[in-house]
Amino acid sequence: MKVYVSVDMEGVTGLTDPEEMHAGGRGYERGCELMTADANAVVQGAFDAGAEAVRVNDAHGSTKNLRIDLLDERATLIRGPGKPLRMGQGLDESYRVACFAGYHARAGVQHGVLNHTWMGKEIQNLYLNGEVCGETRLVASFAGSLGVPVALVTGDEAVCEEARELLGDVETVAVKDGVDRFSAELLPPAVAQARIREATARALGRVTDFRPFTPEPPFTLGVEWNSTAIAAGCAIIPGVTSAGPRHTEFVTDDFSQIMALLGLFAMIGGQVACGSGVYG
Repeated sequence: MKVYVSVDMEGVTGLTDPEEMHAGGRGYERGCELMTADANAVVQGAFDAGAEAVRVNDAHGSTKNLRIDLLDERATLIRGPGKPLRMGQGLDESYRVACFAGYHARAGVQHGVLNHTWMGKEIQNLYLNGEVCGETRLVASFAGSLGVPVALVTGDEAVCEEARELLGDVETVAVKDGVDRFSAELLPPAVAQARIREATARALGRVTDFRPFTPEPPFTLGVEWNSTAIAAGCAIIPGVTSAGPRHTEFVTDDFSQIMALLGLFAMIGGQVACGSGVYG
């Protein structure tokens, strides 16, 4: 059994501060260690349950966060920018299940620690086939398009609720419970990671219970931006249409195109936002 693990950072054990999310920020290096420890807990649980191979994808920001020197040596790691499939890089039909570690609630979810969707400031909301879409729905949909179900989601309590509403009886581990966007009640790392390891093994022990999450094609990706300038810049991309002053849409039958397009959006949106000063 091959297991795929997508690891984000905002939902990692012990982290609540935006400074901990980016290189050079206060607490970032320790955050990378905690992120790797959460990933290792999934890897260990997978091998406890009989996995033959585990591929880990660093799915946060620059995707240069996970510490390869601290990673369980039985796993492999996909690291570094320039990934066409971004948070789903390395996932294909050969994997029996996908696991999401360190995930977070979508933008605007009350008590969601570090809640956002895809980009921290530039995107107000993401929509998939007309429904509000967070990163859990997004990557689960990509996995489902390949016939791969999601077996485990770890992060804050808000994303665990989001995952259960979306995916049903998926295994979840809440490593923190949000007070507000930048504060939470935390589990100690040893406790959180023991729970992650146990939940992963439990999930793989009942792998036949999980079904791929499969929205109906064609897939319509709608984005509500925080800026008319970003929306206008993204609407230049072939296939992307303007659906309002701050809205863009893209329709495709191939979900991998959505994953790739969001990477382009991040580059364009980041450049426009960086040049717009106090106007965001």
